[in-house]
Amino acid sequence: MSQTTASTTTPVEYAPPAPVFDPYALPPDAIQDPPTQFSRIIRQIGPGLILAGAIVGTGELIQTTHLGAKAGFVLLWLVLLSCFIKVFVQVELGRYAIASGKPTMTAFREAGAVGTFIGLCWVVMMLMTQLQLGAMVGGVGQALHLAMPNVSPWVGSVFGGGVQSYLEAQPEFPWALLVAIGTSVLLAVGSYKWVETGSTFMVVLFTFGTMLCVALLPSAGHPIPWDAVASGFKFSLPHAAIPAAIAMFGITGVGAAELIAYPYWCIEKGYARRAGPADASESWLRRSRGWVRVMHVDAWVSMVIYSLATLAFFFLGATVLYGRGGLPGTVGGMTDELRYMYQPVMGAQGAKWFIVIGVIAVLYSTLYAATAANSRALTDFLRVNRWAPISGPVDRARWVRWFCVVFPLIDLVLYLFVKNPVLMVTIGGFVQALMLPMVGGAALFLRYRRTDRRLTPGLIWDAFLWVSVAALTATAYIGIHNQVVKLRGG
Repeated sequence: MSQTTASTTTPVEYAPPAPVFDPYALPPDAIQDPPTQFSRIIRQIGPGLILAGAIVGTGELIQTTHLGAKAGFVLLWLVLLSCFIKVFVQVELGRYAIASGKPTMTAFREAGAVGTFIGLCWVVMMLMTQLQLGAMVGGVGQALHLAMPNVSPWVGSVFGGGVQSYLEAQPEFPWALLVAIGTSVLLAVGSYKWVETGSTFMVVLFTFGTMLCVALLPSAGHPIPWDAVASGFKFSLPHAAIPAAIAMFGITGVGAAELIAYPYWCIEKGYARRAGPADASESWLRRSRGWVRVMHVDAWVSMVIYSLATLAFFFLGATVLYGRGGLPGTVGGMTDELRYMYQPVMGAQGAKWFIVIGVIAVLYSTLYAATAANSRALTDFLRVNRWAPISGPVDRARWVRWFCVVFPLIDLVLYLFVKNPVLMVTIGGFVQALMLPMVGGAALFLRYRRTDRRLTPGLIWDAFLWVSVAALTATAYIGIHNQVVKLRGG
């Protein structure tokens, strides 16, 4: 007699996949009251620090130094104006991002065909500003070569032939290649927190070191000419310095690229999520006002940081390098001139190692933060205009990672073709200056046509906002007019 045994199986419960975190979503469980004490507010800043990391790079180290070396202190007023005046447009874009939960390109789409045109102009500008980032790839590569000069000759001897000859002419290439690939990898696996922490850390040491050098210039035999400094407040604009001045205004302080980027960082920091979806309730209004207040502190704290850095580089350039013709076009010559700028205080060897560390810090922080921002904005532009199949957080993250990988490699190629970092930065700064009026106009549209009236600022703020947009427009006009005169042979 056979006996059968019934087999029993334990049912397996189906576990749905964990939801993908979407920093651009506004779920109810993310709502949080804003801090009210300054000590707690200051712990919530971060988007502006990313901008500071992006700003204290080509604008300050290269273009501001170049302007000081070329024109002396005569354009000090323009440097200060550049740092201060754009913050009003920056805050207005951030205000709308918090109130609506919409990042920049999505917000521009609110203006219909005009917004789409502004977005297309930004794409052109962003592609042109890859020249700036290419200059950074080369600059960091040259700094690393200064630190380890035997690596490139060794690589050349291993490969021999044409490779060896090429590396003799461009010894920074192996390092520039490593910088581009390393940036792609870091950004592909990173997140908002990585960008915030990395950008802040890389820029602080070099900025404070430069400020210390300015303070010690008199004891090193280079007294600051205070009469010349006073002349920098006479609002003159020498014709020969217009191209460098326009480029400086375009990329020092908050440039067009940083203005576009700021709402993305505000949203990814969580300001809009914590305010919650917009409604007519008093609780939403209270939360939104509180997080807008946090964003104000963030913007102004970062303004103080990058303004101090800008003035430090400008003073060094105008005091030590003035009369030497500005920064050379080659990456090696530019780095040597920057090293010479620090020699009065640090000596030859100290200046060498400080510029190596500093160039790596400030240029790489800009490359790192700007690439992350451009990748987000371009992905948003393609999504909102339906030019790419981007339908959710997974698709968005995939496209952002892809651009983060590709952009640094494009930057490397641009550097290898142009090979003139000062020219690359000047072109990038000029196209950013041309973009500024459009960004300012978009900020006015959002302020008066889209932002919840309960969150709009008062008359004094509005007056500064209009002055800011007027200054941005005047800068673009002067730049265009100057180029037209040049083309006509004037």
